[in-house]
Amino acid sequence: MKIAIGADHRGFAHKEFIKKNLLSIEWIDVGTHDTDRTDYPLYATHVAKLMTHNHVDYGILLCASGGGMAIAANRHAHIFAVVAWNVEIARQCKAEDNANVLVLPSDFVTHEDVVVMIEAWLTTEFKGGRYAQRIAMID
Repeated sequence: MKIAIGADHRGFAHKEFIKKNLLSIEWIDVGTHDTDRTDYPLYATHVAKLMTHNHVDYGILLCASGGGMAIAANRHAHIFAVVAWNVEIARQCKAEDNANVLVLPSDFVTHEDVVVMIEAWLTTEFKGGRYAQRIAMID
C-alpha cells in the first residue's frame, strides 16, 4: 500500500512518528521536513494531486486542528478528506463516507493515538449501498 503523507510545521513531529511506526506502508512524504513555519495548503494540494493522478492509494495530512488541511484537500475533485480525533470517527468516516484522506489534528491527539487511528481507518471497509449513493450525490 502506498500512502502520501504531508504536514505543516505543527504536524511535523506526528508525521515522523507515523512513518517510523507504520513500516509496512510505503510512504510518499511530501513534507514539511522540519519545524520551520510553513503553509498547510502546499501539502494538502500535493497529496491531493498524487491521489487524483493515482500515484498513491490514500492520503494522510496533519496540521494543528486538521481543519485547514481538510478544507484545502477537499477543494480537489474526488478527494474526501475528513478530520478524525479518535478511532471511532476514523472508522466511521471510512465505513460510511469512504474517506480517502485522513486528516489528523496534531494539537489534539497523541503520537500513539494517530497510529491506532490510521490502522483502524485502513482496515475498515466502505459499506457501499446507500452510503455510496450519498457519495455519488456529491460528485
